[in-house]
Amino acid sequence: MGRQSGALGAVVAVALLVGLSGCGSPVGPGDGKTGGKSPTDAASSAASQPGAGGAQAGDVLPGMVSVSVARTQLAALTVGKAATMAGYSRDKFTHWAEQGNKCDTREVVLKRDGADVTQDGECRAQSGKWKSLYDGAVVTDAAKLDIDHMVPLAEAWRSGAAGWDAAKRKAFANDLTRPQLLAVSASSNRSKGDQSPDLWQPTDKSSWCQYGRAWTTVKSHYGLTVTEPERAKITAMLDTCAS
Repeated sequence: MGRQSGALGAVVAVALLVGLSGCGSPVGPGDGKTGGKSPTDAASSAASQPGAGGAQAGDVLPGMVSVSVARTQLAALTVGKAATMAGYSRDKFTHWAEQGNKCDTREVVLKRDGADVTQDGECRAQSGKWKSLYDGAVVTDAAKLDIDHMVPLAEAWRSGAAGWDAAKRKAFANDLTRPQLLAVSASSNRSKGDQSPDLWQPTDKSSWCQYGRAWTTVKSHYGLTVTEPERAKITAMLDTCAS
């Protein structure tokens, strides 16, 4: 009996191991399961994930997607008229948030986007070199750089953020995962202001492909709306991407 019990125990142990090996990780939104969603909804959900479809050569922003994924995202966005600015205040989008090690979001982006960046004990950039995506300017003084919100705070307010809570607005204003934040020349950022792509475009047209994909990815993730002229200009920007 002792030998039979030992053999039976070994069989049970093997069966348990086989069963456990088939479990894998919990199913997530990118695991090919629709979770009751329609195929269209599932495709839109997958397209909104950071990095879906892969980045392209020359991309400098995080969470970039391919042109085809960006087109899918754009087609899924709700088209409507821009809402009013009633009730808007930049203070409703808390920034810059603390990111640990005495660094706030601005300093993290400066470090990420620059080359040979040195920082002091308070995490402030002391030296480095940055290339501004919007105008191609090379900047060596961090004080002459702005951290731009790809989709400006006021533009987000007009396209849906007015209905968000404070936590979501803070996440939007400090998003380091998606292509929402980048270090650019102060002059180009202030020229852009809070304008959408139909009203303002980077002077360096080589950045249009990246700009259009980034803008669409951010709006897709946060469920923001677009206007007809905005969508038309983004489409034109995506058309500049190499096939």
